[in-house]
Amino acid sequence: MADISVKLFGMEMKNPVMPAAGPPVKDGKAAAAAAEGGAGAIVTKTISTKAAQVPRPNMAQVRGGFMNTELWSELPPEKWLKDEYPAVRKTKLPVIVGLGYTADEIEKLSVEVEEYADALELSTHYLGSDTSPVIESIKAAKGATDLPVMVKLSPQIDIPKFAKAAEKAGADGLVLINSFGPTLDFDIETGRPLMGSENGYGWLSGEAIFPLALRAVYEAVNAVDIPVLAVGGISKGEDAVKMIMAGAEAVQVCTAAIIRGPGVYGKIAAEIEEYLDKHGYNSLEEIRGLAQEKITNKANFETKVPQIIREKCTGCRLCITSCVYDANYLDDENVIVIEEDRCAGCGLCVTRCNFDALKL
Repeated sequence: MADISVKLFGMEMKNPVMPAAGPPVKDGKAAAAAAEGGAGAIVTKTISTKAAQVPRPNMAQVRGGFMNTELWSELPPEKWLKDEYPAVRKTKLPVIVGLGYTADEIEKLSVEVEEYADALELSTHYLGSDTSPVIESIKAAKGATDLPVMVKLSPQIDIPKFAKAAEKAGADGLVLINSFGPTLDFDIETGRPLMGSENGYGWLSGEAIFPLALRAVYEAVNAVDIPVLAVGGISKGEDAVKMIMAGAEAVQVCTAAIIRGPGVYGKIAAEIEEYLDKHGYNSLEEIRGLAQEKITNKANFETKVPQIIREKCTGCRLCITSCVYDANYLDDENVIVIEEDRCAGCGLCVTRCNFDALKL
């Protein structure tokens, strides 16, 4: 069986899957459930110097994803220090403590949580173009503790610019991405927004943002030499494999754990292992960064007609329905045929086929 263990900053992880800082790790009991569910490490919900006041309602499942107005922990730091962090430590898993949000707050909290943490994850939710707030937060944490310090970046910034600035400031690693937004949705019956925030706005997470997160992780890995942890829309082993192929050391999961429960961590880990075994890989190292080698800065304009694997075609007609070039039809044996002179090589049919009957 393939080795899916990860070594990160001296932390020994049995697998690369961990919770992202959020509701699924809102306290010690939730962290224990994540450990029982198969997580390879625990990332605790971000705390600040005061408990958060979170608007209600603050979470909703929306088409293709998830919306929230979640902030940092609703528990004060005193409660975390007295009860929750000791409970998290009992999981016997590596612990990454989430802290926010200003440099002053992070400096104070870094000292207080040090005995409970194996590493720190800083959250600033900064969306501007000036790297100073992120740099100041990193320097504050590094000046207050000897623990490894990672910083979490939002998708709405210049990823290479901020990644390089974070590395130069002394960050030991990066975490990408935060949720995307602001976004808006409302109840069609009443017209009321789904979120209880002041303007009804929320932040998008879940499967809808996966391609955005994958691009951000790819850019960050390409820009720096420090480890990158991936988060954003990861809901199955295939997603995690793609993130690792983009160069990520490990992955974090939030929305999928909210929707499907803490057993999702172990399920994703098992699916990663299954993928490696099926494709003849012995460890994560053999696929890590693979996409960095395949992606070029040169566009391809060559039209290639998809290859048909006849024995796999079920005649479902899905590719025919979605072919805007009318290049596809079924032959007398109910198998897809592609007219090469009509095919534009767009690739849509390949991605829509549920039976792997088409390949580029």
